[in-house]
Parts: sequence; C-alpha cells; structure tokens
Amino acid sequence: MDRLAFNAAAAIDQQSLSRQMTTNELANVSTVGFKRSYEVAMRAIKVDGPGFESRLQPQSVSADVIQLKPGAMIATGTATDVAMNDDTVLGVTSPNGQLAFTRRGDLRVGTAGVLENSLHQVVRGQGGGAITIPPGLSVSINPDGSVYAIDRAQAGVANPILIDRMLMRDASTTPLERRQDGLFGPVGKLGGDITDGPVTPSLTSGALESSNVNPMEVMVKLMDQSRSFEHQVRNIKESKTIDESGATMMKLG
Repeated sequence: MDRLAFNAAAAIDQQSLSRQMTTNELANVSTVGFKRSYEVAMRAIKVDGPGFESRLQPQSVSADVIQLKPGAMIATGTATDVAMNDDTVLGVTSPNGQLAFTRRGDLRVGTAGVLENSLHQVVRGQGGGAITIPPGLSVSINPDGSVYAIDRAQAGVANPILIDRMLMRDASTTPLERRQDGLFGPVGKLGGDITDGPVTPSLTSGALESSNVNPMEVMVKLMDQSRSFEHQVRNIKESKTIDESGATMMKLG
C-alpha cells in the first residue's frame, strides 16, 4: 500500500504549481491588461533507482507562454488611457532598467514629467528613451502611438506638438513569457526587443483593456483542483487504514 500513498503524496506536491497559477489568475481578474500565461498538465514518469523499477510518479508540466487574447474593452474617456489592439504590446522600462513589454495602458504624466503607467513603469519612445512631457501641457495619444502635447492656455486654436511615438511592437509572431516583475519579454531573450510581426501596432485611445481571465472558468478549475486534492488525501488515509488492518490480521495469526 506504500505505492498508493507514495503516488498520492507526489500528486499533491506536483499539483501545487497548478493551484498557485490558478489562484494567481483569480487574483488578477480585475487587473488592467493582465494576460493568462501558465498552462499546467500532469504526466506520469518512471522513477529510477533500486526498488522503484515498477513505480510511475506524477509530474506537472508547465508552459509559460503569454496568451494575448484580448480582454473586454472599457471606455474611460481619459485621454491618456490606451488599450492595445490585436497583439500589440507596449515597451516600458522594467525595475532593473531593461526593456520589457506590457499590455497595461493606464498611462499618466508622472511627477518627473515622464509618461508612465500606474505602476510607475516608464513608457519608452521609438529611440528607447523616456517620453518627457513639457510642464503645463495636456497630452493626447493617437492610434499609432504618437504622443502629442497641447497648450490649452494658448490663444486661439491650440496646435498639437508631436513629442514622440511610443515604442510598440506586434507580438503576433513572437512567443512571450512573463518576467519575475510581471512584465513580458521574448521567450529566452528577456530584456531584448521584439521583432515586429506583419500587423501594424496600434491602440485605442480613451479606453482600457480588462484582464482576459474568465472568472467562471477559473472558479471551476479551482473547484476541480480542490476535489483532486481531497481525493488524494483520502487515498493516503485509506492506505494507512489498509496497512493497519493488515498488521492487525498478522498479529491475530
């Protein structure tokens, strides 16, 4: 009966990764621009070593590729709010100074006068540097990522001034993985740039993209994982009961 307990305990251990990913998705249901990435499956592998020739142990296999399926569009009317279209991603500076990408579009002008999102991640321009907005000017963003500043105090018709164009890439042909800071990067080339795909990068101004996590699907997955955990625990308890019963019979014999 030790094989039953061994496999049940191994399954509980391997399923922990899947449970962590599911709870992470559930926690980010309302996060702007959040994208699902982790997919976890279970497989049986042969355990090598003396006494283990006939044992197969469950092992989790995970794939961390960002799923750029669009989330629902939320109209805000705020000039600096943008939602990325298709597979467009926005280039920002990560906390360690590297180039990284995101779908988060809740932009604003920070205290230092640079364009950033609500997590204080600085938006990069086409040249790779920060986009600096002159003080006292209003900001508008075109669908191609061009950032314009307008002096509302100017007499007559205010002429928009082109400041820079945001660094945007089409990631339709480039697999992305999640970095430790939550941003995106090319698989195996974190910190590097993305080769543009065939679709012209674009965005929608005055709107935000919600998470592409389906709350109902995540809840069902979480319930299935809870049932699986309870089933494995029962298997361990049953194995213990059978062993105790066998030991009692041997004593009586």
